[in-house]
Amino acid sequence: MRLLRGLLRTIVWSVLAALLLSILLVAALRYVNPPTSAFMIAARIEAWNSKSSKPFVLRQQWRPLSNISPQAAIAVVASEDQLFPQHRGFDVAQIRKAIDEADQGGRARGASTISQQTAKNLFLWSGKSLVRKGLEAWFTVLMEAFWPKRRILEVYLNVAQFGDGLYGVQAASREYFRHDAAKLSASEAALLAAVLPNPIRLKAGKPSAYVQRRRDEIVGQMQALGGPRYLQQVL
Repeated sequence: MRLLRGLLRTIVWSVLAALLLSILLVAALRYVNPPTSAFMIAARIEAWNSKSSKPFVLRQQWRPLSNISPQAAIAVVASEDQLFPQHRGFDVAQIRKAIDEADQGGRARGASTISQQTAKNLFLWSGKSLVRKGLEAWFTVLMEAFWPKRRILEVYLNVAQFGDGLYGVQAASREYFRHDAAKLSASEAALLAAVLPNPIRLKAGKPSAYVQRRRDEIVGQMQALGGPRYLQQVL
């Protein structure tokens, strides 16, 4: 019995220590730019374990939001999370809609907000386990508590994947358009946003007819929202 109590005490203290560490980490990252992300680390590990003869090159260049075209910000919001300025990390209506569609036998689809996607990309791993979703929710709550919306969007635009080994809008802009992210046009930003659901299969460099149609849809959504002015309340 004493051994069991000691084990339980160790578990409780370990969990509390992990929670405190996560809180301190998220609080610090409000001011410190993350040097990498969990997804970037996973990509490096996968490349090291791969038998492919093609060398893996990870490209990412951090840019503050002030040095990124406002078109990039409104493009990802229009494409991924149109209620980003209003919600507190979770789009409850979209979550309910996704659950209802799944219950009716429809195709499972994501309902993640930009905040959730930032939490996943920065701290976690890919997959659909309940443990990962629980941790994603925890980090999303922390980010919404400690970070302003501007910071969440800034981090997302710098860690989101846009191609094989390609992370962040600056590296993507240099790779596909040969200029800095500060000069992204509405069409270029929408093209980058169009590949976000699956940046390995969907190509911004050689866009398929689907990606081009999706780009045009996103441009229309950007205009319908009011363009970059839509984000003035949070940026």
